[in-house]
Amino acid sequence: MPHQRVAVVTGAYRGLGLETCRQLAEKGYSVILTARRIQEGQSAADSLREQGLDVSFHALDVLDEDSIQALAADVQRDHGRLDVLVNNAGIFPRSAQGSDGDSIFNVHIDSVRQGLETNTLAVLRLCQLMIPMMKGEGRVVNVSSGMGQLSEMNGGCTGYRLSKTALNALTRIFADELKGSSVKVNSVCPGWVRTDMGGPGAPLEVSEGARGIVWAATLPPDGPSGGFFRNGEPIPW
Repeated sequence: MPHQRVAVVTGAYRGLGLETCRQLAEKGYSVILTARRIQEGQSAADSLREQGLDVSFHALDVLDEDSIQALAADVQRDHGRLDVLVNNAGIFPRSAQGSDGDSIFNVHIDSVRQGLETNTLAVLRLCQLMIPMMKGEGRVVNVSSGMGQLSEMNGGCTGYRLSKTALNALTRIFADELKGSSVKVNSVCPGWVRTDMGGPGAPLEVSEGARGIVWAATLPPDGPSGGFFRNGEPIPW
């Protein structure tokens, strides 16, 4: 009898992360919903469990090494493996200088650093610890953004753009070093979604944005790796 597939979703107490947990659990995954905010995360997991879904909560601060280590240790102890890692936790760093601080000429280095630490380096560390638990057969989804595309790079939002471009590089590096295994690592742009980050004017429902993430998390054995996708379709780097 095949084992129940286990998924970890970061930054998942609301928005895209929460909906990704829901959709994966509806597909039969045992989902570990993680969040830095313990009360909100536990409440989110409880609400999904009340709907009959296999979702548990684990506290995770992606900027804290001890917190990342604790998550990895508990997944190993409780499940012995991992099938899906969705790196959804992220921030949109904003300059204290206001809108003028979005310009690369004015952006504060601390804003850039915060973006890289949360959106890129935390993903690197999680992948280092979690991918070995996949035993050569898992799926990694790095939730990225079209604002990180070099092919369509514009000015402004410097900290965010740099962090997502660097995240896409991580996707390519991990995918290349995992050639020969069945682990697939991809970047996904969920599109402009009506979340706290995307704002009320975004055209996409949260469920629509999560659909592309779940697609990449549940790829078949002959699915792609090392790509950048939106709605299940490749987009330029």
